[in-house]
Amino acid sequence: MVGAFAAAGASIPTLVMSSSISEAGINAQRLHEPPYNLTGRKIAIGAVDIGRPRKFGLDKAVQNHREIPLHGVFFQDALPKPNATEDLPEAMAQEHAEQVAAVMISSDKASRGVAPDAKLYAAGVGRLDRNGQPEECIAAQHLASQNGGDLRAINLSFGESLEQDPRPNARLDGNALLTQCLDWSARVHDVLYVVAGNQGSGGIPIPTDNYNGVNVAFSTLYEGVFRKVDLANVGTNFSGVFTRLVGKESNVNNRRLVSIVAPGSNLELLTLDGQRTVTSGTSFAAPHVTATVALLQEYGDRQISQKTPQWTLDARRHQVMKAVLLNSADKIKDQGDGLRLGMGRELLGEGNRNWLDSDAYNSPEIPFDGEMGSGHLDAFRAYQQFSAGQWSPAQPVPALGWDYREVSDKSDQDYVLEAPLQSGSFVAVTLTWNRLVELNDSNGNKQYDLGESFTDRGLNDLNLYLMPAEENNTSKSISASTSKVDSSEHIFFPVPKTGRYKIRVQYAKSAFEGTQPYALAWWTVPSR
Repeated sequence: MVGAFAAAGASIPTLVMSSSISEAGINAQRLHEPPYNLTGRKIAIGAVDIGRPRKFGLDKAVQNHREIPLHGVFFQDALPKPNATEDLPEAMAQEHAEQVAAVMISSDKASRGVAPDAKLYAAGVGRLDRNGQPEECIAAQHLASQNGGDLRAINLSFGESLEQDPRPNARLDGNALLTQCLDWSARVHDVLYVVAGNQGSGGIPIPTDNYNGVNVAFSTLYEGVFRKVDLANVGTNFSGVFTRLVGKESNVNNRRLVSIVAPGSNLELLTLDGQRTVTSGTSFAAPHVTATVALLQEYGDRQISQKTPQWTLDARRHQVMKAVLLNSADKIKDQGDGLRLGMGRELLGEGNRNWLDSDAYNSPEIPFDGEMGSGHLDAFRAYQQFSAGQWSPAQPVPALGWDYREVSDKSDQDYVLEAPLQSGSFVAVTLTWNRLVELNDSNGNKQYDLGESFTDRGLNDLNLYLMPAEENNTSKSISASTSKVDSSEHIFFPVPKTGRYKIRVQYAKSAFEGTQPYALAWWTVPSR
Protein backbone atom coordinates (compact mmCIF):
# COMPACT_ATOMS: atom_id res chain seq x y z
CA MET A 1 0.00 0.00 0.00
CA VAL A 2 2.98 2.32 0.32
CA GLY A 3 4.32 3.49 -3.02
CA ALA A 4 7.77 1.99 -3.14
CA PHE A 5 7.58 -0.93 -0.72
CA ALA A 6 7.76 -3.47 -3.52
CA ALA A 7 11.04 -2.02 -4.74
CA ALA A 8 12.64 -1.21 -1.40
CA GLY A 9 15.89 -2.77 -0.30
CA ALA A 10 16.87 -4.43 -3.57
CA SER A 11 20.50 -5.37 -4.17
CA ILE A 12 21.37 -2.81 -6.79
CA PRO A 13 24.33 -0.49 -7.37
CA THR A 14 24.52 2.31 -4.81
CA LEU A 15 23.81 5.84 -6.02
CA VAL A 16 24.16 8.56 -3.42
CA MET A 17 21.29 10.93 -2.79
CA SER A 18 23.35 13.91 -3.93
CA SER A 19 23.01 12.75 -7.55
CA SER A 20 19.27 13.36 -7.46
CA ILE A 21 19.62 16.94 -6.18
CA SER A 22 22.61 17.73 -8.41
CA GLU A 23 22.47 18.90 -12.01
CA ALA A 24 21.94 15.27 -13.08
CA GLY A 25 18.77 15.23 -10.99
CA ILE A 26 16.65 18.26 -10.09
CA ASN A 27 19.51 20.80 -9.87
CA ALA A 28 18.54 21.91 -6.34
CA GLN A 29 22.14 21.82 -5.13
CA ARG A 30 22.79 24.95 -7.16
CA LEU A 31 20.14 26.79 -5.14
CA HIS A 32 21.79 25.79 -1.86
CA GLU A 33 24.93 27.66 -2.83
CA PRO A 34 25.72 31.40 -3.14
CA PRO A 35 24.33 33.68 -4.40
CA TYR A 36 20.96 31.94 -3.90
CA ASN A 37 21.43 30.36 -0.45
CA LEU A 38 18.04 28.67 -0.54
CA THR A 39 17.62 25.72 1.82
CA GLY A 40 13.98 26.09 2.90
CA ARG A 41 14.61 28.19 6.02
CA LYS A 42 11.46 28.98 8.02
CA ILE A 43 9.23 27.25 5.46
CA ALA A 44 6.89 24.56 6.79
CA ILE A 45 5.98 21.49 4.73
CA GLY A 46 4.27 18.24 5.66
CA ALA A 47 4.26 14.50 5.03
CA VAL A 48 1.47 11.96 5.55
CA ASP A 49 2.41 8.29 5.45
CA ILE A 50 1.31 4.94 6.84
CA GLY A 51 4.02 5.07 9.48
CA ARG A 52 5.61 8.15 10.96
CA PRO A 53 9.31 8.96 11.16
CA ARG A 54 10.87 8.67 14.57
CA LYS A 55 11.84 11.97 16.16
CA PHE A 56 14.94 12.84 18.15
CA GLY A 57 13.97 13.57 21.76
CA LEU A 58 10.81 11.48 21.54
CA ASP A 59 11.87 8.02 20.42
CA LYS A 60 14.79 6.39 22.21
CA ALA A 61 16.02 4.52 19.18
CA VAL A 62 17.20 7.72 17.50
CA GLN A 63 19.15 9.35 20.31
CA ASN A 64 22.39 9.05 18.34
CA HIS A 65 21.07 10.10 14.93
CA ARG A 66 19.87 13.63 14.20
CA GLU A 67 20.29 13.85 10.43
CA ILE A 68 16.53 14.04 9.80
CA PRO A 69 15.49 16.94 12.08
CA LEU A 70 11.70 16.70 12.20
CA HIS A 71 9.84 19.74 13.51
CA GLY A 72 6.76 17.83 14.65
CA VAL A 73 5.28 14.33 14.48
CA PHE A 74 1.73 13.08 14.98
CA PHE A 75 -0.36 9.96 14.97
CA GLN A 76 -3.26 11.11 12.80
CA ASP A 77 -4.32 14.28 14.65
CA ALA A 78 -2.82 13.50 18.06
CA LEU A 79 0.61 13.77 19.63
CA PRO A 80 2.30 10.37 19.46
CA LYS A 81 3.35 8.34 22.43
CA PRO A 82 7.11 7.78 22.68
CA ASN A 83 8.10 4.51 21.03
CA ALA A 84 4.41 3.56 20.67
CA THR A 85 3.74 0.63 18.38
CA GLU A 86 0.34 1.84 17.15
CA ASP A 87 1.73 4.97 15.49
CA LEU A 88 4.97 3.25 14.51
CA PRO A 89 3.49 0.26 12.67
CA GLU A 90 5.54 -2.41 11.00
CA ALA A 91 9.20 -1.50 10.63
CA MET A 92 8.89 -1.31 6.86
CA ALA A 93 6.34 1.54 7.05
CA GLN A 94 8.44 3.40 9.61
CA GLU A 95 11.57 3.09 7.48
CA HIS A 96 9.64 4.22 4.42
CA ALA A 97 8.44 7.38 6.18
CA GLU A 98 11.97 8.18 7.33
CA GLN A 99 13.38 7.74 3.86
CA VAL A 100 10.71 10.06 2.44
CA ALA A 101 11.60 12.63 5.10
CA ALA A 102 15.31 12.20 4.26
CA VAL A 103 14.70 13.19 0.64
CA MET A 104 13.25 16.46 1.88
CA ILE A 105 15.29 17.53 4.93
CA SER A 106 18.31 15.26 5.48
CA SER A 107 21.27 17.22 6.86
CA ASP A 108 23.72 14.38 6.22
CA LYS A 109 26.66 15.66 4.18
CA ALA A 110 26.74 12.60 1.93
CA SER A 111 22.96 12.44 1.44
CA ARG A 112 21.70 15.99 1.75
CA GLY A 113 18.01 16.61 1.29
CA VAL A 114 16.40 19.01 -1.17
CA ALA A 115 15.48 21.54 1.54
CA PRO A 116 17.56 20.63 4.60
CA ASP A 117 16.45 23.65 6.65
CA ALA A 118 12.70 23.34 6.02
CA LYS A 119 10.37 22.66 8.97
CA LEU A 120 8.88 19.23 8.34
CA TYR A 121 5.73 18.08 10.13
CA ALA A 122 4.90 14.38 9.68
CA ALA A 123 1.80 12.36 10.49
CA GLY A 124 1.39 8.60 10.49
CA VAL A 125 -2.00 7.09 9.71
CA GLY A 126 -1.35 3.72 11.34
CA ARG A 127 -2.20 0.19 10.33
CA LEU A 128 -4.37 -0.02 7.23
CA ASP A 129 -6.40 -2.87 8.66
CA ARG A 130 -7.67 -0.40 11.28
CA ASN A 131 -7.57 2.92 9.43
CA GLY A 132 -8.57 4.11 5.99
CA GLN A 133 -9.42 7.19 3.97
CA PRO A 134 -11.29 9.02 6.78
CA GLU A 135 -8.28 8.75 9.10
CA GLU A 136 -5.95 9.71 6.25
CA CYS A 137 -8.05 12.84 5.67
CA ILE A 138 -7.89 13.64 9.39
CA ALA A 139 -4.09 13.37 9.30
CA ALA A 140 -3.73 15.60 6.22
CA GLN A 141 -6.10 18.20 7.64
CA HIS A 142 -4.22 18.23 10.94
CA LEU A 143 -0.90 18.85 9.22
CA ALA A 144 -2.44 21.69 7.20
CA SER A 145 -3.28 23.45 10.47
CA GLN A 146 0.29 23.31 11.83
CA ASN A 147 2.73 26.23 11.90
CA GLY A 148 -0.16 28.60 12.46
CA GLY A 149 -1.97 27.16 9.46
CA ASP A 150 0.94 28.01 7.18
CA LEU A 151 2.17 24.85 5.46
CA ARG A 152 3.08 25.42 1.83
CA ALA A 153 3.04 21.79 0.61
CA ILE A 154 2.12 18.35 1.96
CA ASN A 155 3.62 15.13 0.63
CA LEU A 156 1.66 11.86 0.29
CA SER A 157 3.97 8.96 -0.50
CA PHE A 158 1.30 6.32 -0.14
CA GLY A 159 -2.08 5.48 -1.58
CA GLU A 160 -5.01 3.09 -1.48
CA SER A 161 -6.30 0.44 -3.81
CA LEU A 162 -9.76 0.83 -5.29
CA GLU A 163 -10.49 -2.56 -3.78
CA GLN A 164 -10.48 -0.88 -0.37
CA ASP A 165 -12.75 1.97 -1.43
CA PRO A 166 -16.25 1.47 0.07
CA ARG A 167 -18.11 2.96 -2.91
CA PRO A 168 -19.95 0.45 -5.10
CA ASN A 169 -18.17 0.03 -8.44
CA ALA A 170 -15.47 2.48 -7.32
CA ARG A 171 -13.68 4.27 -10.14
CA LEU A 172 -10.87 6.81 -10.43
CA ASP A 173 -13.31 9.66 -11.00
CA GLY A 174 -12.10 12.07 -8.34
CA ASN A 175 -14.81 11.16 -5.85
CA ALA A 176 -13.07 8.88 -3.38
CA LEU A 177 -13.28 10.44 0.07
CA LEU A 178 -9.52 11.00 0.38
CA THR A 179 -9.34 12.53 -3.10
CA GLN A 180 -12.17 14.93 -2.34
CA CYS A 181 -10.54 15.71 1.01
CA LEU A 182 -7.29 16.77 -0.67
CA ASP A 183 -9.06 18.95 -3.21
CA TRP A 184 -11.11 20.57 -0.43
CA SER A 185 -8.08 21.11 1.79
CA ALA A 186 -5.96 22.52 -1.04
CA ARG A 187 -8.50 25.32 -1.45
CA VAL A 188 -9.42 25.89 2.21
CA HIS A 189 -5.90 25.62 3.65
CA ASP A 190 -4.09 26.94 0.55
CA VAL A 191 -1.59 24.09 0.46
CA LEU A 192 -0.15 22.20 -2.52
CA TYR A 193 -0.66 18.45 -2.18
CA VAL A 194 2.08 16.41 -3.86
CA VAL A 195 1.02 12.81 -4.45
CA ALA A 196 3.21 9.84 -5.33
CA GLY A 197 2.03 8.43 -8.65
CA ASN A 198 0.54 5.01 -9.11
CA GLN A 199 2.94 2.18 -9.93
CA GLY A 200 2.79 -1.54 -10.54
CA SER A 201 -0.17 -3.74 -11.40
CA GLY A 202 -3.09 -3.53 -8.99
CA GLY A 203 -1.45 -0.52 -7.41
CA ILE A 204 -2.36 2.40 -5.18
CA PRO A 205 -4.25 4.88 -7.36
CA ILE A 206 -6.24 6.77 -4.68
CA PRO A 207 -5.70 9.79 -4.41
CA THR A 208 -3.92 10.15 -7.78
CA ASP A 209 -7.32 11.09 -9.23
CA ASN A 210 -7.13 14.48 -7.47
CA TYR A 211 -7.55 17.73 -9.39
CA ASN A 212 -5.95 20.41 -7.21
CA GLY A 213 -2.58 18.82 -6.41
CA VAL A 214 0.24 17.35 -8.49
CA ASN A 215 0.99 13.66 -9.14
CA VAL A 216 4.59 12.60 -9.53
CA ALA A 217 6.04 9.81 -11.68
CA PHE A 218 9.64 8.69 -11.20
CA SER A 219 12.64 8.82 -13.47
CA THR A 220 15.73 6.65 -13.69
CA LEU A 221 19.32 7.44 -14.65
CA TYR A 222 19.97 7.21 -18.38
CA GLU A 223 23.37 8.17 -19.78
CA GLY A 224 24.27 9.72 -16.43
CA VAL A 225 21.17 11.90 -16.09
CA PHE A 226 17.75 11.31 -14.55
CA ARG A 227 15.85 11.62 -17.80
CA LYS A 228 13.95 8.41 -18.51
CA VAL A 229 10.51 7.59 -17.11
CA ASP A 230 10.80 4.29 -15.22
CA LEU A 231 8.71 1.46 -16.67
CA ALA A 232 7.16 0.76 -13.24
CA ASN A 233 5.08 3.95 -13.44
CA VAL A 234 1.40 3.65 -14.31
CA GLY A 235 0.42 6.48 -16.65
CA THR A 236 -2.78 7.58 -18.32
CA ASN A 237 -2.92 5.78 -21.65
CA PHE A 238 -4.10 2.18 -22.02
CA SER A 239 -4.92 0.42 -25.28
CA GLY A 240 -6.09 -2.99 -26.47
CA VAL A 241 -6.90 -5.45 -23.70
CA PHE A 242 -5.55 -2.97 -21.15
CA THR A 243 -8.43 -0.55 -21.69
CA ARG A 244 -10.16 -2.51 -18.91
CA LEU A 245 -7.78 -0.70 -16.53
CA VAL A 246 -9.20 2.74 -17.43
CA GLY A 247 -10.95 4.01 -14.33
CA LYS A 248 -9.16 1.37 -12.25
CA GLU A 249 -5.49 2.21 -12.67
CA SER A 250 -5.93 5.50 -14.55
CA ASN A 251 -8.54 8.24 -14.52
CA VAL A 252 -11.84 8.09 -16.34
CA ASN A 253 -12.42 10.38 -19.35
CA ASN A 254 -8.72 10.32 -20.32
CA ARG A 255 -8.00 12.90 -17.60
CA ARG A 256 -4.26 13.16 -17.07
CA LEU A 257 -2.85 11.13 -14.18
CA VAL A 258 0.79 12.28 -14.24
CA SER A 259 1.66 15.94 -13.61
CA ILE A 260 5.47 15.90 -13.43
CA VAL A 261 8.45 13.52 -13.20
CA ALA A 262 11.21 13.52 -10.56
CA PRO A 263 14.12 11.19 -9.65
CA GLY A 264 13.06 8.00 -7.89
CA SER A 265 15.20 5.10 -9.06
CA ASN A 266 18.06 3.49 -7.11
CA LEU A 267 18.34 6.24 -4.51
CA GLU A 268 20.46 5.70 -1.42
CA LEU A 269 18.46 7.07 1.52
CA LEU A 270 18.95 7.43 5.26
CA THR A 271 16.87 6.16 8.13
CA LEU A 272 17.10 7.35 11.73
CA ASP A 273 19.12 4.27 12.63
CA GLY A 274 21.90 5.81 10.58
CA GLN A 275 21.37 3.07 7.99
CA ARG A 276 21.42 3.65 4.24
CA THR A 277 19.07 1.72 1.99
CA VAL A 278 18.94 1.75 -1.80
CA THR A 279 15.35 2.01 -2.95
CA SER A 280 13.11 3.10 -5.82
CA GLY A 281 9.59 4.32 -6.47
CA THR A 282 7.25 7.27 -6.82
CA SER A 283 7.32 7.53 -3.01
CA PHE A 284 10.76 9.07 -3.30
CA ALA A 285 10.10 11.14 -6.41
CA ALA A 286 7.21 13.05 -4.79
CA PRO A 287 9.24 14.53 -1.89
CA HIS A 288 11.67 16.06 -4.40
CA VAL A 289 8.73 18.16 -5.60
CA THR A 290 7.41 18.91 -2.11
CA ALA A 291 10.78 20.13 -0.88
CA THR A 292 11.36 22.19 -4.03
CA VAL A 293 8.28 24.16 -2.98
CA ALA A 294 10.11 25.00 0.27
CA LEU A 295 13.09 26.39 -1.68
CA LEU A 296 10.87 28.53 -3.87
CA GLN A 297 8.78 29.74 -0.95
CA GLU A 298 11.88 30.79 0.98
CA TYR A 299 12.81 32.94 -1.99
CA GLY A 300 9.27 34.30 -2.31
CA ASP A 301 9.06 35.21 1.38
CA ARG A 302 12.42 36.95 1.07
CA GLN A 303 11.12 39.09 -1.79
CA ILE A 304 7.89 39.90 0.03
CA SER A 305 9.69 40.91 3.23
CA GLN A 306 11.97 43.19 1.21
CA LYS A 307 8.92 44.71 -0.52
CA THR A 308 10.40 43.92 -3.91
CA PRO A 309 8.25 45.20 -6.81
CA GLN A 310 6.10 42.54 -8.52
CA TRP A 311 5.87 40.48 -5.30
CA THR A 312 2.71 40.05 -3.26
CA LEU A 313 1.25 37.40 -0.97
CA ASP A 314 -0.09 35.73 -4.13
CA ALA A 315 3.38 34.16 -4.35
CA ARG A 316 2.34 31.81 -1.52
CA ARG A 317 -0.73 30.43 -3.28
CA HIS A 318 -0.72 26.73 -4.11
CA GLN A 319 -2.05 27.34 -7.63
CA VAL A 320 0.98 29.56 -8.35
CA MET A 321 3.38 26.88 -7.12
CA LYS A 322 1.66 24.31 -9.30
CA ALA A 323 1.81 26.50 -12.40
CA VAL A 324 5.47 27.42 -11.80
CA LEU A 325 6.62 23.82 -11.24
CA LEU A 326 4.78 22.44 -14.26
CA ASN A 327 5.68 25.24 -16.64
CA SER A 328 9.40 25.12 -15.87
CA ALA A 329 9.75 21.34 -16.23
CA ASP A 330 12.31 19.97 -18.71
CA LYS A 331 10.98 18.39 -21.92
CA ILE A 332 13.53 18.63 -24.73
CA LYS A 333 17.16 19.66 -24.42
CA ASP A 334 18.12 23.12 -25.59
CA GLN A 335 20.71 23.23 -28.39
CA GLY A 336 22.57 26.18 -26.86
CA ASP A 337 20.66 28.88 -28.70
CA GLY A 338 17.98 29.33 -26.04
CA LEU A 339 15.13 28.56 -28.45
CA ARG A 340 14.07 25.59 -26.31
CA LEU A 341 13.94 27.78 -23.23
CA GLY A 342 17.33 26.63 -21.93
CA MET A 343 16.05 23.19 -20.94
CA GLY A 344 18.83 20.96 -19.65
CA ARG A 345 17.61 17.46 -20.55
CA GLU A 346 15.48 15.53 -22.98
CA LEU A 347 12.97 13.43 -21.07
CA LEU A 348 12.23 10.03 -22.59
CA GLY A 349 9.16 7.85 -22.20
CA GLU A 350 8.46 4.29 -23.29
CA GLY A 351 10.20 3.42 -26.55
CA ASN A 352 12.54 6.42 -26.08
CA ARG A 353 9.90 8.80 -27.39
CA ASN A 354 10.16 12.41 -26.29
CA TRP A 355 7.57 15.07 -25.48
CA LEU A 356 7.30 16.15 -29.11
CA ASP A 357 6.06 12.65 -29.96
CA SER A 358 3.23 12.89 -27.43
CA ASP A 359 -0.49 13.30 -27.95
CA ALA A 360 -0.25 16.36 -25.69
CA TYR A 361 1.99 18.09 -28.23
CA ASN A 362 -0.33 17.25 -31.09
CA SER A 363 -3.79 17.69 -29.55
CA PRO A 364 -5.16 20.89 -27.96
CA GLU A 365 -7.56 18.81 -25.85
CA ILE A 366 -4.72 17.04 -23.99
CA PRO A 367 -2.55 19.28 -21.79
CA PHE A 368 0.09 16.79 -20.55
CA ASP A 369 1.68 13.56 -21.69
CA GLY A 370 0.24 10.39 -20.15
CA GLU A 371 3.65 9.18 -18.91
CA MET A 372 5.76 12.33 -18.75
CA GLY A 373 3.20 14.84 -17.55
CA SER A 374 4.55 18.35 -18.08
CA GLY A 375 8.16 17.13 -18.05
CA HIS A 376 10.95 16.56 -15.53
CA LEU A 377 11.32 18.65 -12.37
CA ASP A 378 14.20 21.13 -12.44
CA ALA A 379 14.37 23.15 -9.23
CA PHE A 380 16.69 25.79 -10.70
CA ARG A 381 14.45 26.36 -13.71
CA ALA A 382 11.48 26.57 -11.33
CA TYR A 383 13.41 29.26 -9.45
CA GLN A 384 14.01 31.13 -12.72
CA GLN A 385 10.30 30.95 -13.54
CA PHE A 386 9.23 32.05 -10.07
CA SER A 387 11.86 34.79 -9.62
CA ALA A 388 10.52 36.62 -12.69
CA GLY A 389 7.69 37.86 -10.46
CA GLN A 390 3.99 38.55 -10.81
CA TRP A 391 2.66 40.60 -13.72
CA SER A 392 -0.80 41.97 -14.38
CA PRO A 393 -2.56 41.82 -17.76
CA ALA A 394 -3.38 45.52 -17.35
CA GLN A 395 -0.15 46.33 -19.23
CA PRO A 396 2.19 44.39 -21.55
CA VAL A 397 4.08 41.67 -19.69
CA PRO A 398 7.74 40.55 -19.94
CA ALA A 399 8.91 37.38 -21.65
CA LEU A 400 8.99 35.42 -18.39
CA GLY A 401 6.59 35.66 -15.46
CA TRP A 402 3.50 34.48 -13.60
CA ASP A 403 0.23 35.84 -12.27
CA TYR A 404 -2.65 35.00 -9.93
CA ARG A 405 -6.01 36.49 -10.82
CA GLU A 406 -9.71 35.82 -11.38
CA VAL A 407 -11.68 35.53 -14.59
CA SER A 408 -15.44 35.96 -14.85
CA ASP A 409 -17.82 33.59 -16.60
CA LYS A 410 -17.77 33.94 -20.40
CA SER A 411 -14.95 36.48 -20.34
CA ASP A 412 -11.22 36.60 -21.15
CA GLN A 413 -7.96 37.87 -19.71
CA ASP A 414 -5.34 38.80 -22.31
CA TYR A 415 -1.62 38.99 -21.47
CA VAL A 416 0.10 40.89 -24.29
CA LEU A 417 3.83 40.14 -24.41
CA GLU A 418 5.76 43.39 -24.52
CA ALA A 419 8.51 42.16 -26.88
CA PRO A 420 8.15 40.32 -30.20
CA LEU A 421 8.86 36.58 -29.96
CA GLN A 422 11.65 34.91 -31.90
CA SER A 423 10.71 32.72 -34.85
CA GLY A 424 11.36 29.04 -34.07
CA SER A 425 11.49 29.60 -30.32
CA PHE A 426 9.22 27.63 -28.03
CA VAL A 427 6.58 29.13 -25.80
CA ALA A 428 5.63 27.39 -22.54
CA VAL A 429 2.44 28.48 -20.79
CA THR A 430 0.60 26.75 -17.94
CA LEU A 431 -2.79 27.59 -16.47
CA THR A 432 -4.01 26.00 -13.22
CA TRP A 433 -7.21 26.31 -11.20
CA ASN A 434 -9.21 24.34 -8.63
CA ARG A 435 -12.11 21.99 -8.72
CA LEU A 436 -14.63 23.14 -6.09
CA VAL A 437 -15.15 20.53 -3.38
CA GLU A 438 -17.16 21.51 -0.30
CA LEU A 439 -17.32 19.91 3.12
CA ASN A 440 -20.69 18.68 4.35
CA ASP A 441 -19.98 20.11 7.78
CA SER A 442 -22.69 18.56 9.94
CA ASN A 443 -21.49 20.09 13.22
CA GLY A 444 -20.43 23.47 11.81
CA ASN A 445 -16.87 23.40 13.14
CA LYS A 446 -15.33 24.09 9.70
CA GLN A 447 -13.21 20.95 9.73
CA TYR A 448 -13.61 17.38 8.60
CA ASP A 449 -14.74 14.95 11.30
CA LEU A 450 -15.10 11.19 11.05
CA GLY A 451 -18.47 10.36 9.51
CA GLU A 452 -18.70 13.56 7.45
CA SER A 453 -18.48 13.74 3.67
CA PHE A 454 -17.72 16.08 0.80
CA THR A 455 -19.64 17.30 -2.24
CA ASP A 456 -18.09 17.82 -5.67
CA ARG A 457 -19.47 21.10 -7.03
CA GLY A 458 -17.68 20.57 -10.33
CA LEU A 459 -14.88 22.00 -12.42
CA ASN A 460 -15.22 25.22 -14.34
CA ASP A 461 -13.79 24.95 -17.86
CA LEU A 462 -10.95 27.38 -18.65
CA ASN A 463 -9.09 27.45 -21.94
CA LEU A 464 -5.66 28.76 -22.90
CA TYR A 465 -4.57 30.31 -26.21
CA LEU A 466 -1.44 31.75 -27.81
CA MET A 467 -2.51 34.34 -30.38
CA PRO A 468 -1.13 37.15 -32.51
CA ALA A 469 -1.32 40.32 -30.40
CA GLU A 470 -3.78 42.04 -32.70
CA GLU A 471 -6.04 38.99 -33.15
CA ASN A 472 -9.29 38.54 -31.20
CA ASN A 473 -10.64 35.35 -32.79
CA THR A 474 -9.47 32.25 -30.93
CA SER A 475 -9.94 30.14 -34.07
CA LYS A 476 -6.89 31.98 -35.42
CA SER A 477 -4.67 31.19 -32.45
CA ILE A 478 -1.32 29.56 -33.22
CA SER A 479 -1.66 27.13 -30.30
CA ALA A 480 -4.34 26.24 -27.76
CA SER A 481 -5.05 24.01 -24.77
CA THR A 482 -8.75 23.29 -24.39
CA SER A 483 -9.22 20.19 -22.23
CA LYS A 484 -12.76 19.81 -20.90
CA VAL A 485 -11.80 17.44 -18.07
CA ASP A 486 -8.50 18.69 -16.61
CA SER A 487 -7.86 21.45 -14.06
CA SER A 488 -4.73 22.57 -15.92
CA GLU A 489 -4.04 23.72 -19.45
CA HIS A 490 -0.60 23.75 -21.03
CA ILE A 491 0.94 25.06 -24.24
CA PHE A 492 4.39 24.10 -25.49
CA PHE A 493 4.74 25.19 -29.08
CA PRO A 494 7.24 26.88 -31.46
CA VAL A 495 6.53 30.39 -32.73
CA PRO A 496 5.96 30.23 -36.51
CA LYS A 497 7.28 33.72 -37.24
CA THR A 498 8.80 36.62 -35.36
CA GLY A 499 6.09 38.96 -34.14
CA ARG A 500 3.95 40.25 -31.26
CA TYR A 501 1.82 37.69 -29.41
CA LYS A 502 -0.52 37.45 -26.48
CA ILE A 503 -1.73 34.78 -24.07
CA ARG A 504 -5.46 34.47 -23.53
CA VAL A 505 -7.16 32.91 -20.51
CA GLN A 506 -10.76 32.16 -21.41
CA TYR A 507 -13.59 31.16 -19.09
CA ALA A 508 -15.32 28.77 -21.48
CA LYS A 509 -18.02 27.08 -19.38
CA SER A 510 -19.25 27.41 -15.82
CA ALA A 511 -20.03 24.46 -13.56
CA PHE A 512 -21.00 26.81 -10.74
CA GLU A 513 -21.65 30.54 -10.64
CA GLY A 514 -19.11 33.24 -9.96
CA THR A 515 -15.56 34.04 -10.88
CA GLN A 516 -12.74 31.51 -11.16
CA PRO A 517 -9.35 32.18 -9.52
CA TYR A 518 -6.42 30.88 -11.57
CA ALA A 519 -2.63 30.92 -11.75
CA LEU A 520 -0.71 31.46 -14.98
CA ALA A 521 2.99 30.99 -15.72
CA TRP A 522 4.70 31.72 -19.04
CA TRP A 523 8.20 31.39 -20.51
CA THR A 524 9.01 32.83 -23.93
CA VAL A 525 12.02 33.99 -25.98
CA PRO A 526 12.03 37.62 -27.17
CA SER A 527 13.40 38.30 -30.65
CA ARG A 528 17.05 39.20 -30.96
